[in-house]
Amino acid sequence: MNYMQQTYKYPSSFELVLYASQMLQADAVRYGVEHFRRNRGRCMGAIYWQLNDCWPVASWSSIDYTGRWKALHYFAKRFYAPVMISCEEEGWITQEINMNWEHFKVDKSMRLNVANETFQAEKLTVRWAIRDNDASVISQEQQELTVPPLSSVWLEKVELPQLDIRKEYVSYEVCRDEEPISAGTVILSLPKYFQYKNPHLHCEVNGDEIVIKAAAYARGVEIQNEDETLVLSDNYFDMNAGETRVKVLRGNTNGLRLRSVYDIR
Repeated sequence: MNYMQQTYKYPSSFELVLYASQMLQADAVRYGVEHFRRNRGRCMGAIYWQLNDCWPVASWSSIDYTGRWKALHYFAKRFYAPVMISCEEEGWITQEINMNWEHFKVDKSMRLNVANETFQAEKLTVRWAIRDNDASVISQEQQELTVPPLSSVWLEKVELPQLDIRKEYVSYEVCRDEEPISAGTVILSLPKYFQYKNPHLHCEVNGDEIVIKAAAYARGVEIQNEDETLVLSDNYFDMNAGETRVKVLRGNTNGLRLRSVYDIR
């Protein structure tokens, strides 16, 4: 609870405690693994503890004792992708200051990295944008690059002195033949200080797909059914507004419900 209140608004219900604690766990492990992958050569891999549980317990696992996937398991699919883009940011969370008081001066920057754990060189396009909290684009850039096999490549550091740390964020993606293969977003404040707009999340089922729609930036979008047995091709992801489609791998789509970090209050 101490770590959660440092990061998020204090959850007001048991259901929100479950959601916030999963987001906290998943982000912490993601933060570490992405760092290790960016530093390939100095670090040659990362394995997280732990995969699963054999009894009902609050633990570090990414799969619970019934086989349900926690947020971390979906995050792991993304941060262990063979070709992955990640962001080394400077913001409130990286400054050596007390996270429980408001910061009045902070370094703000981002540096993207593309890691390639395949045996082939990858010719890719990297795109990134500064966006308002409704996901509208303020500025955007793109760069072509080739990432050698079994390597990671840094892009140039970008200073962001004018970025409004409470209302603006960075989105980024890497594409192969115009098809996004890895993506993410980063805020430079703590999640509890960011002024999320209501994304008005809603969805519809189309065969074995769920179509999720958001009216604004939505961080950590969770999709659950009534008995929480749903396993999807992706879950607990960020959306830049618009539409996202995920496939149903296991479970029914009865009583679907959606939430995001906006709902932690």
